[in-house]
Amino acid sequence: MLAASSNRQPLWRCLISLFCLIQCIAAYQTLSEDTLKLLPQPGNDFDIHEGNLLAPILRTRVPGSAGSAAVLNHFNDFFKTSLPDWTIELQNSTSKTPVTGKKEVPFVNFIAYRDPPWASKGDVGRLTLVAHYDSKLHPEGFIGAIDSAAPCAMIMHAMRSIDAALTRKWNDMEAQGNLDSGLEAYTGIQVFFLDGEEAFNTWTDSDSLYGARSLAETWERTPHSSMSIFKTPLSSITLFVLLDLLGSKNPTIQSYFPTTHWAYQSLAELESRLRAVKQFKSSPNYEGGKEVNEPQWLVDAKTSEHSLKPWTAIQDDHIPFLRRGVDILHIIDTPGRASFPTVWHTIKDDGEHLDIATVEDWGMLMTAFAAEWMELEGYFGEPHSTEKLSSRKTEL
Repeated sequence: MLAASSNRQPLWRCLISLFCLIQCIAAYQTLSEDTLKLLPQPGNDFDIHEGNLLAPILRTRVPGSAGSAAVLNHFNDFFKTSLPDWTIELQNSTSKTPVTGKKEVPFVNFIAYRDPPWASKGDVGRLTLVAHYDSKLHPEGFIGAIDSAAPCAMIMHAMRSIDAALTRKWNDMEAQGNLDSGLEAYTGIQVFFLDGEEAFNTWTDSDSLYGARSLAETWERTPHSSMSIFKTPLSSITLFVLLDLLGSKNPTIQSYFPTTHWAYQSLAELESRLRAVKQFKSSPNYEGGKEVNEPQWLVDAKTSEHSLKPWTAIQDDHIPFLRRGVDILHIIDTPGRASFPTVWHTIKDDGEHLDIATVEDWGMLMTAFAAEWMELEGYFGEPHSTEKLSSRKTEL
C-alpha cells in the first residue's frame, strides 16, 4: 500500500500540472444569461464621497506617507470584515529614490488570496487581479482616481461579489468528496495592490515599479515545498490581470499579448453579453427606448492573435512579471489607440472626473470574468443542494 501510494502521487501531480498548462482550453465555463443578471450590483460602492470601497482611496497616497498607510488599512479592514476566509499578506521592501537621496522609502504590497480549503498552498494556481494603489508625488495634491484608485475599488467589488458563490461551490465539492476533480479542485484567486508604481521624478527602470519589481524578484526565489505542483509563488500565477487607467467614459482597451488573447476575447464576450442583458449602466440602451448600436470597449475582440499589434512602449506593473514568464492580460485605457486618458498625470485625475456609470460597469465586468474563471455558474442566488450540483455535473 505505501509503495503503491508513493508511486501514484507523482503521476497525479504531473497530471495536475498538465491540466494547468491547458486550462485556457479545457477549464473555462461560460456564465449563463440568468447568472449574469444575478451578479451583485455595486450599490454605493463607487460613490466618490461616501462609497464603501472607492471613497477611502480617493486621497493622496505617496509611498511611505500617512495617506498610503490609511489606504493600506482600508484594504486590510475590507478583507478582514467582508472576506474573512481570505488570507492577507504584506510584502515589504525599501528603496532609495531620486528625490529622497540616501533615505530609504518603504513600499508595501498588499496581497490577499483564497484557495480551495483542501489544497496545499504550493498546489494551487491562482487567477491574479492587480492594480497599484500609490499616487504620484507631483503635481502636489494628485489623487489619481483612474490611476489607480478606481481599479482598486473595482477589484474589491468583484472579489466580494463572487465570494459567497465560491464558498457554495467548495462546500458542495467537499460534501460530495469531489476533491480529486483535476484543475477545478486546485484553482484559487488572489489580489495584488502594488505600491510604488509611479516614478518619484522621471520614469526610468530604477525610478518606477518599486513594489512590482520587489514582489516579482522575491516570489521568483521563494520556493514552495519540494513536492508542490508549483515550485514558487511566481509560477502559481496562472494569469496576471492588470487594471490601470480605468474610469473614464468610453474607454479603448487593446489586446497586447497573443498568448492571452483568448482571455481578452472571453472578457470582450462578457462585455457584449452584459450589454445585451442591460447590466451596463453606461450603455446607451441601459434605460430602454430606441435601440442603438452598442459601443465596444475591448476593441480587438474580433482580431486574430496573429494580427495583434502590441504597443510595446507601455511600462506598467506587469513588466517585472512578464520578464519572468508570467502570462499577462493588460487592461488599460488607450484612447485613439495611441494615448492615455486626458486627465492622466494631471490634477484633474480626481473623483469628480470619473464617469461613475463606467466605473460600476467595470466592477460588473470584472466580477463576471472572475466568476467564469472560477467556474461559478449555478452558484449565484439561492444556495443549491449537492443533489442539484450532482444533476448539473451529470448533464455536463
